[in-house]
Amino acid sequence: RGTALQPSLKMSYSCSKVWDPHPGQPYKGGNFCAFLPDNLEGLKIAKLLKKAFERGLTFQIKSFNGEERVTWAFIPHKTSWDGGKARNGYPDAQYLHEVSTVL
Repeated sequence: RGTALQPSLKMSYSCSKVWDPHPGQPYKGGNFCAFLPDNLEGLKIAKLLKKAFERGLTFQIKSFNGEERVTWAFIPHKTSWDGGKARNGYPDAQYLHEVSTVL
């Protein structure tokens, strides 16, 4: 196993915006962590993920049991260093290609 980049994001409680499912309603935040390989391709993807975050594309608000929560949006993230594709982890030989296509 090689070294990894590990972006970590904390989304706090807040009120949703006009384009969210229930505008003006509070939503619950969370801690989100993802993994990228510490190599040139991983750094390239990290920069693209940062741009996506700055543009508001990384997260979305969804309703779970009547509570609004922040979740990952459509951009795939590896949330585990292991476990394979089925567990959002590595190894996944196609991940960097797939995420760069989305971004």
